[in-house]
Amino acid sequence: MALQKEYLVVGRSNGTTKRGDPFCTLKLKALDEELTVAVWDVLPTAEPTVGQLVSFFNIQENDGKKSARHADMHPGAVVQEGHPLYDLLPRPIRREVWDETMKNLLAFCTDEMLKPIIAEMADVLFKPYSLYPAATNVHHAFKGGLLNHTHQMLHMLEGLYPCLPYPIKIDRCVLAILFHDYGKVYEYSKEGEPQQARYLLGHIYISANRLNNILKEREIPEDEIDRIVHIILSHHGQLEFGSPVVPCTQEAVIVNLLDNLSAKTDNIETTGDGEKSFALGTCVVK
Repeated sequence: MALQKEYLVVGRSNGTTKRGDPFCTLKLKALDEELTVAVWDVLPTAEPTVGQLVSFFNIQENDGKKSARHADMHPGAVVQEGHPLYDLLPRPIRREVWDETMKNLLAFCTDEMLKPIIAEMADVLFKPYSLYPAATNVHHAFKGGLLNHTHQMLHMLEGLYPCLPYPIKIDRCVLAILFHDYGKVYEYSKEGEPQQARYLLGHIYISANRLNNILKEREIPEDEIDRIVHIILSHHGQLEFGSPVVPCTQEAVIVNLLDNLSAKTDNIETTGDGEKSFALGTCVVK
């Protein structure tokens, strides 16, 4: 049986079946195709890794889901610059792109106590965010995905704010977006493996608690702190999605919707044509 064409691994998450058997879920890309394949009986430490080529003798399909046996998978070389698939690898955005967005947002901000905190935290968070994923497989699941997800939200806010027909305090939105997924630095390893903090605390609590402490140290008024922290606590939008409270301010609603927009569009981008997206509850059409 001949191998099928080569794909580039652009994302990977590990799991176990109900029987306790290991498997991995691979996000794969070729120049003309992208797909997600669950590969059975693959240990977390086994190949392939992100950035590596892989091909298959056979891929099965059932109800929009693709899978393969470990024996049907053939890991190849790690792609190097100059390879036709090299540019398909997701990467964190450049520092100058981040700085330009922050400069434009700070020009909209009016709170002289919050503006220096925003500028300082944007500088501090760039490096760690460029090293961690935003999730294990749902969206921005690659090294630096946390930076790209955060930047997408900030960049969309930059375009949205001048169009709003009612006043909001954009300073609150910017700070909350900068910190809304801060806890994922503790929830995941740089390789995207879940850590103990994910189960003991969760990223929403870690994020809200960290920003709350920073704002208290800078002697920001209590009511202002509550309104900013509320945005983080409610950014998943619904109690059943993990938020301890639901959005009840204009700023909180805006950040929740920007988070959803960034996450779901990225999920579609990395889901193959006709494949089932569990985040969306439907099959993706491209």
